[in-house]
Amino acid sequence: MTADATPATGHASAAPEVMASVDDEGRESRFVIADISRDEAWVSASVDAATALTAWR
Repeated sequence: MTADATPATGHASAAPEVMASVDDEGRESRFVIADISRDEAWVSASVDAATALTAWR
């Protein structure tokens, strides 16, 4: 997994800590979103299938 994860900002200290990263190990790159304050709280999608942020605007 790449070392430069991007934390979400603007949360209170008791709120979840959510980060996103691209896992480029293996045959397929995966976009991973995880709540690092909880065990097993993550989701991933193929980078090819992930929607670009500019498309959401």
